[in-house]
Amino acid sequence: MIPQLETAVFGQQPGFNIGGPPIKDTIGDTNVPMIHNLSVHDTAKQKLDSHSRVKWETDQENAFFVANLGEVYRQHIRWNSLLPRIEPHFAIKSNPDPMVAKLLASLGVGFDCASKAEIQQVLDMGVEPSRIIYANPCKQASYIRYVAQQNVAKMTFDNAEELHKIKMIYPNAELVLRILTDDSKSDCQLGLKFGAPLETVDHLLRTAKELSLNVIGVSFHVGSGCHDENAFADAVLRARTVFDQAEALGFHFTLLDVGGGFPGADIKDGITFEKVAAVLGPAVDELFSPDIRVIAEPGRYYVASAFTLCTHIIGRRTVMKGSEDPSYMYYVNDGMYGAFNCILFDHQVVVPHVLSKNGRYVYGQKLNETEYECSIWGPTCDSIDCLNKSTRLPLLEEGDWLYYENMGAYTICAASQFNGFQKSKVIYTNTSC
Repeated sequence: MIPQLETAVFGQQPGFNIGGPPIKDTIGDTNVPMIHNLSVHDTAKQKLDSHSRVKWETDQENAFFVANLGEVYRQHIRWNSLLPRIEPHFAIKSNPDPMVAKLLASLGVGFDCASKAEIQQVLDMGVEPSRIIYANPCKQASYIRYVAQQNVAKMTFDNAEELHKIKMIYPNAELVLRILTDDSKSDCQLGLKFGAPLETVDHLLRTAKELSLNVIGVSFHVGSGCHDENAFADAVLRARTVFDQAEALGFHFTLLDVGGGFPGADIKDGITFEKVAAVLGPAVDELFSPDIRVIAEPGRYYVASAFTLCTHIIGRRTVMKGSEDPSYMYYVNDGMYGAFNCILFDHQVVVPHVLSKNGRYVYGQKLNETEYECSIWGPTCDSIDCLNKSTRLPLLEEGDWLYYENMGAYTICAASQFNGFQKSKVIYTNTSC
């Protein structure tokens, strides 16, 4: 049984008022949204039921997320159970939702940030600079000046030019050398852009030594959406090699950053988090003594399964195929330029489920109705805005609702307002109470 969230997290922390009215955030002047103590099923139902009471409210039928903060908390407990030595630093790029960030900050999680704005968001929550790693190997000079002013010392690099830039702007920075790993079995091969090949490491370390820069450790990233847990063990072995090289040159490394690429709770088959932990944990313990601090940069791991997106069917088009049964094109009010950008940018396959049909709430139910071939499209005027090219659903009408699970990672963060469509708002619940 998952333990309840501590009062210190949701009762006394700014912004956490479970089940009560909105309260003022002590950090800013905006109202903090209410957090329900309901299941995702009941939270979405309550939202739809409210439409009948505010029938003429403007934009009441907009798409919306249900964010289950209890799921984020359970993922944190799961991490500490399976990888107790490795300190998670949430990759806020994956989902910068303020309530998720506040929850993780209150749990003592660190943060992996890639820009000034991300660092500002984290610092504004009261997170200590020591809990932040600026994990972008190629940084704008003004951003380096900013983090120097804020005492955010840890930052990554993978090339000599970056070392010279840092020397001029922030010579007291704590540098982490990002090395190239084998990410050939990942959906997003980040090694195409970042990571120093092992044959360049000696030159980089010698350059840092000549510049009197403080290199404190090694980082790597096996790629986002990694399909081989053994990639983590191979990367740890490469990092060990670099540690040994550094020691021979007079460095004293104290930090290993094992990056991201950790699957979320939505992954039940293939490479699961349990499989990754079973490989990564022992590899770290075998190759690195207990005095080496080990951190990681999980993103989707925390948030993928915590967000469900509910979309309203705004139109239907019947497609006749001669003597065959017709197929249907459904148009919904969030799309590829909004939360579903994950299809294009993150290789995500999204699966529609019926939320409400003919006014009947059917979340989680298997409908005993004939299903028809159909496609699902977003609201913009662009033909790229297709969410499902081919799927099967019961016959639906304008006004019915669909929902998509596992929509927490790399969705909200890259959504735009193309064609003037608004980003989907978030309703919060907590199923750990």
